[in-house]
Amino acid sequence: MKLRRKILFAIILLVFIPVIVMGTVSYVHFSNAMEKKSSNFYWISLLETDRKLKFALSEISSITNSAITQPAIQQSLKQPDFVLTYDLKQEINNLLINHPMITSFSLYGKDRMLYQYNAPMSFADMKKQTWYGAMERAEGRPVWSGPGENGSEVSGHPVLVQARVVKDYYSLEDIGYLVVYVKPDLLDQIFWEAATLKKGDILLVNKQGNIVFNKSGEHIGQRTEFPFLESVYTKEQNYYIDNYQEEKSLITFLPSHNADWVLAAITPMNLISSESVSIRNIAVILGTVSLLSAFMFDRYFIRRLVRSINSAVNGMKRVKQGIFIPIPASHRADDESDLLIDGFNRMSTQINELIEQVQTEQARKKEAEMQALMAQINPHFIYNSLESINSMAVLQGNKDISKMVISLGKLLRISISQNQELIPLHMEFEHVRHYLDIQKFRFEDKFSYAIDIPGTLRTYMTQKLIVQPIVENALYHAIEQMEDPGFISIEAQECGTDMIIIVKDNGPGFDLATLMSLWNKERSNQKKYNDSGVGLKNVHERLNIRFGNPYGLLVCSSPGFGSTICIRIPKILP
Repeated sequence: MKLRRKILFAIILLVFIPVIVMGTVSYVHFSNAMEKKSSNFYWISLLETDRKLKFALSEISSITNSAITQPAIQQSLKQPDFVLTYDLKQEINNLLINHPMITSFSLYGKDRMLYQYNAPMSFADMKKQTWYGAMERAEGRPVWSGPGENGSEVSGHPVLVQARVVKDYYSLEDIGYLVVYVKPDLLDQIFWEAATLKKGDILLVNKQGNIVFNKSGEHIGQRTEFPFLESVYTKEQNYYIDNYQEEKSLITFLPSHNADWVLAAITPMNLISSESVSIRNIAVILGTVSLLSAFMFDRYFIRRLVRSINSAVNGMKRVKQGIFIPIPASHRADDESDLLIDGFNRMSTQINELIEQVQTEQARKKEAEMQALMAQINPHFIYNSLESINSMAVLQGNKDISKMVISLGKLLRISISQNQELIPLHMEFEHVRHYLDIQKFRFEDKFSYAIDIPGTLRTYMTQKLIVQPIVENALYHAIEQMEDPGFISIEAQECGTDMIIIVKDNGPGFDLATLMSLWNKERSNQKKYNDSGVGLKNVHERLNIRFGNPYGLLVCSSPGFGSTICIRIPKILP
């Protein structure tokens, strides 16, 4: 994937998507909160409505409770062929028509209509009513039937019916029936006072799903399917979302004090969601703005940045091919992309100059190599001369001169003829042995030496000429100054992944000041080192440059206790 697309994708991933997710989560959370808030509002409204309904119906029930116990009604129902007089009818009217909401009533015996007031319903028709069975099962308790379930809404004269069985005051035997018709204004007044949201509605529904009454006055008597009316309904919440009259709505329900009725509040979801439309719109606007910002950022910044990077990449490809052409800067923005181009141009120019410099140095190096090849005759001349001296010493029987010449020849072959910097450890020790053998002829019995190299370390590679300068330093600064015979010990030890070469002498030793003076003046034209040019500091620096830390020399000395110098080098296989 191209860098520009990666950056654009990262911006969309880190800005656009979080904005959309945040807006969606806020919208959903606010919508759920509005649903719960609306449900709580309607639940309280339903609770207040049911309280008012209970009070109003109880007021009617109190009137009928008092009336059915009066002698006028009790005596009229107990006598089968009793004929009501005008005064008795007036007395019954006074008992029941003393409430403004009661419009009419009917008083029935066991098998006939005894008396009615503006309610000419025969006994046979009364037994066909939907509420008759419930009245029989109620055993004297009042049974209510709303306009939507007693059929009065369909006939165009809606009434609220209370029906009850009249019992003998003393024996509690059934002696008749009382049916009271109440104006629907009673329900209308209660429901009209119920608090609802705009376009919301409150229903009074019976167990069969018929709408007994509702605030809007629409759909009374229609049958509906509400899940909370079913006996298997087990949800603990008192609200849910479902379709009502082909519109998605929030439905809140509350069982009424009347066991046969349930109050339900209907709120269209578009009314609730309208409260959260602003949040949804803000989320959409923020998402759109963030997406447009991403494309604008890509258009005016990323494209120029990627173009600068592509120019640098193409320039690097040209450099790889050996073409050093500066990158032209079309537009200056004075930012890091311009610094990148400027830096690349400077680097390209410097590399071109360095290449030219290296080519010049290579030419000089080849010329020096030619001179070195011409000078190789000198070592061969030295070896041939030493061979002639050795032959003359053997012919004259001088074995010491022969041994000294042989050691000097081997010493020169290792130090001069070996072009490689790394040599086997046993060859380095052999070089030291020949050097000490030559020095024995000079110092005679003034010193002795011991060399110990384990067989496991013989073939490991080491830097050339690192032990001989240490031994030479011990001879000139320790052994030469001693009156007693001196001793030099050289041994190699294994230390994990490293090797340690230990050079010991039994000389007078030296203090820190002497060591620092020797270390700092080692490169000067001292008498002892003027010819060799190699000392402790030289060996340490060469080891440190080639192998890095912690490789190099460790010097341990004290006046009167000799000196010990440790050379730490890594194990290098040939």
